[in-house]
Amino acid sequence: MDDREMIRALYRRYWQDMIDKNTDGLRRMMADDYVLMHMTGVRQSRETFLAGLADGTFRYYSAEHDSIEATVSGDTATMVGKSRVTAAVYGGRKSSWRLRGVFTLRKENGVWKFTSSRASTY
Repeated sequence: MDDREMIRALYRRYWQDMIDKNTDGLRRMMADDYVLMHMTGVRQSRETFLAGLADGTFRYYSAEHDSIEATVSGDTATMVGKSRVTAAVYGGRKSSWRLRGVFTLRKENGVWKFTSSRASTY
């Protein structure tokens, strides 16, 4: 499996772990300095986001992936994923969105880790 395939697999695992509320699995795939930028403009650290997932602030039900594109340059990479996601966030009702996630990654000790993500719609 080449680096681009590993990154695409990591993205699929990311969404499955979000649906399963697997915060330990997500923590392992996120760098310590990971930052998430929600489509609302809210920025969250890895631990703040994972706490929200654990306490039900973010509830993910499904994710179907339309495209996952990765570009690798040495030990850094950029990945753009387009997924149709069903979720309930911040106490809102269950809804579906077409989410575009732009992720940056860094290879740490031979393992790809997400360093940032920025969500928008498509």
